[in-house]
Amino acid sequence: MNPITITQRETEAGPVLHVAGDLDFARAPVLRGRLDRLSLSPGRCLVLDLSGLEFCDSSGITALLAARQHALAADADAVLAAVPANLLRVLTLVGLDQVFTLRPDSGAAS
Repeated sequence: MNPITITQRETEAGPVLHVAGDLDFARAPVLRGRLDRLSLSPGRCLVLDLSGLEFCDSSGITALLAARQHALAADADAVLAAVPANLLRVLTLVGLDQVFTLRPDSGAAS
C-alpha cells in the first residue's frame, strides 16, 4: 500500500493537482478533503494529473467523480490527465471515459 500525495501548482488555466500513490477506500477522503478546500472560479479548469497514481479502486473513482462535480458546481471544467492504462481501461469499461475529459498529460490539459 502506497500513501497518497497530492501536490498543487497553479497555471494560467487553473489549478493542477498531481495525485500520486494509491487512491483507495482509505485514501480517497484525502483527495475529497483537498477538493473541499480548493476554490475554483467560473471558466477555470481543474486538472487532476494522475501520472503518479499506482492504484485506484471504486472509492477512488468516486473521489474523481466528486472532483468533477466540484468543478461543475463552480462553473469550471475538470480534466483527468495522464491516466494510467489500468485505470483508463476501467473508466472505459464502465463508460466514464465519456463523462470525464481525458488528456494525455497535464500540459495538454490546459
